[in-house]
Amino acid sequence: MFKRKKSKEPKIKTPRFKTIRDAYAVTKSVKPWIGVVLIVTFLIVLAIGITLGFIFDHPVYGGFVTIPVAVLAAMFLFTRVAGSAAYANIEGQMGAGASVLMAIRKGWTTTPAVAVNRQQDMVHRSVGRAGIVLTGEGGFAVRQMIQDEKKKAERFAPGVPITEIIVGDGDGQISIRKLQKHVTKLPKKLSAHQMREVRARLKAVGGLSMPIPKGPMPKGIKIR
Repeated sequence: MFKRKKSKEPKIKTPRFKTIRDAYAVTKSVKPWIGVVLIVTFLIVLAIGITLGFIFDHPVYGGFVTIPVAVLAAMFLFTRVAGSAAYANIEGQMGAGASVLMAIRKGWTTTPAVAVNRQQDMVHRSVGRAGIVLTGEGGFAVRQMIQDEKKKAERFAPGVPITEIIVGDGDGQISIRKLQKHVTKLPKKLSAHQMREVRARLKAVGGLSMPIPKGPMPKGIKIR
């Protein structure tokens, strides 16, 4: 089924400063106190470093060395809070699952809303080294919608592993906060060449135009 190709996929690059700025804007809209907390965290860590410097008779050196540590401490706190705020910002909105899936830049491509019904139940299709992932959002009807999309995917890419996911907090479902981690942890079953071939085949299937909740979804954020 698959042909080996050496064509490289174009990389999508986003300016780091813009990503941080957007993440801060979303976080501040949900948690207005974030700016004060970050400043206080920075100052506390810096004060500890300067105090240690006084103890060892090198206050200037202690402060100088502690500045990058204080910045890292503030950034670590920000990533934790930003991740929670980002999910809170989109949770419950139509297409929230697509927003989370499309934030997975490395190794995955997602086509949102390959199927939508009148109740706004929808199915998204992702392709990566784990194969094809069909993610459903909505009520009971979404299960049949996933099965319909599974049959369609099998026609275009026979033999490719297909994983079915339903977003939600019920039994056998994956919560929106754990969706990204769940998908990225799926075992790799395709080579890079096979994955690109599957993507090319499924491009012909396409998807529907739909609104995606705005707001950055920070990558690598651990939510507890």
